[in-house]
Amino acid sequence: MIERFLKQTHFSSEEDFKKNLQFRIPENFNFAYDVMDEWAKIAPNKVALLWTSERGEEVAATFKDLKEQTDQTAAYYQQLGIGHGDKVMLILKRHYQWWLSMLALHKLGAIAIPATHMLTAKDIAYRNQRASVKAIVCCNDEYVTRQIKGSLPESPTVKVLVAVNSMAETAKPVPEGFHDFHNEWTKAPKFHRPSFVNDNDDTMLMYFTSGTSGEPKMVAHDFLYALGHLTTGVYWHNLNENSIHLTVADTGWGKAVWGKLYGQWFAGATVFVYDHEKFTAEKIMRQIEKYHITSFCAPPTIYRFMIQEDFSKYDLSSLKYCTTAGEALEPAVFEKFKALTGISMMEGFGQTETTMTLGTFPWTKPKPGSMGKPNPQYDIRLIKPDGTPCEDGEKGEVCVYTGDQKPIGLFKGYYRDDELTRQAWHDGMYHTGDLAWRDQDGYFWFVGRADDVIKSSGYRIGPFEVESALMTHPAVVECAVTGVPDPVRGMVVKATVVLSKEYKDKAGEELKKELQNHVKHETAPYKYPRIVEFVDELPKTISGKIRRVEIRQKDAKR
Repeated sequence: MIERFLKQTHFSSEEDFKKNLQFRIPENFNFAYDVMDEWAKIAPNKVALLWTSERGEEVAATFKDLKEQTDQTAAYYQQLGIGHGDKVMLILKRHYQWWLSMLALHKLGAIAIPATHMLTAKDIAYRNQRASVKAIVCCNDEYVTRQIKGSLPESPTVKVLVAVNSMAETAKPVPEGFHDFHNEWTKAPKFHRPSFVNDNDDTMLMYFTSGTSGEPKMVAHDFLYALGHLTTGVYWHNLNENSIHLTVADTGWGKAVWGKLYGQWFAGATVFVYDHEKFTAEKIMRQIEKYHITSFCAPPTIYRFMIQEDFSKYDLSSLKYCTTAGEALEPAVFEKFKALTGISMMEGFGQTETTMTLGTFPWTKPKPGSMGKPNPQYDIRLIKPDGTPCEDGEKGEVCVYTGDQKPIGLFKGYYRDDELTRQAWHDGMYHTGDLAWRDQDGYFWFVGRADDVIKSSGYRIGPFEVESALMTHPAVVECAVTGVPDPVRGMVVKATVVLSKEYKDKAGEELKKELQNHVKHETAPYKYPRIVEFVDELPKTISGKIRRVEIRQKDAKR
């Protein structure tokens, strides 16, 4: 399959990859037709999607099954009046129908807008207005359907509501005003491929970013965005047709298409899904054991909780390859996981606006805590505030040089917000807003978001530097470092800490001092947190990123 889209498919080294990665870009590329339907011809009986749920449900769908079911879903949505260019919000948790809907909408040339089930009526109305959403397809969940109904008075563009039960056998009645997916889906007429031909630069997908600050932005991606994830699945995840891959991600945010859709199916791998409500490390580890998962990807938060488990209770011998992204990985977590499993986590970096821009590929030796090296799909540069390039060891902003041609995988812009797009994308570069430095071997090291950096007594302190030091202490499961205004120093460093079970009853002044001294020994003493607060959990976005802005806002009100 990948031979159709790359001039060279096998790489033996970093230099080989950097020199010879070249895409064959088809005209009018459409992932649903050009990849998924082609797999249905090449390997019709290969299991493409192994879907399970905590309710005991299980579906092993072959590529042939998905071809037939996505055609049926496309026909159903056609019947409801959904077509080329229409915006459809998908609030489907990890239900099986998310995959059917995503591919069906691609076939119709409609624009998919995945969203989290945690949105309120106000959140949904904001999205409906900003994007002119025509249809909402949601899980048949009382909270979700109630919030959608509550959004309708302020959502004049919404014409179609569809409620979905995960499986027909456990279906419950849908609320008034909603189409019943299960009762109506099978009755749709035969699917006829639309006469339109999508252009590569047509909008295929939009995400409202779950940013750590500010209102959500509408990130618009074209049809080539899916092609950009070929490197994610085939090379970063290191997948092949024998792989069974599990990415832990909610379908409402970008990491789902990073790890549960595009790149994995370029490789012909089996995508494994566990549909569950509340994460626990035990649940995930039991799925790895039961279904013989070979490849695993999750944000560092998941690994932090996994390494607190007793690994002797699980047989994880099937697991061969592990990756992580979403936020920076502390070296302490890397080292402990490797000690427990023998597997080195391969870190990746990217944003909702991009595919993976930096990463540790199979031929690259990982440096614990490093973001890795540039994906040659992108021209990555470190830029100082004055616009000049950084030397090795200098901190700067991670930027994607575009020149006159947008690289495959980079977003089109912020939908309906030219000014915001210009702020982030100017002078021939997309500015990520993330700060890093590069070592002499070419590895990038995360410092923090530009708006998260703490300026204290003339020093610039990246939160991640302090968090990494704290994470080497056995008491710390998670932590967030922020700045607190101070009349003398400008700002002082504060650490908000979640303690491990063994240390919860020791929370107090003595442990605070111990943690402060620990940081002084692990990194430059001026970085130590002068304020330490113990909490049960940290505020996070739906994507699992720590919302430091929320901590700062709470501190400002005190």
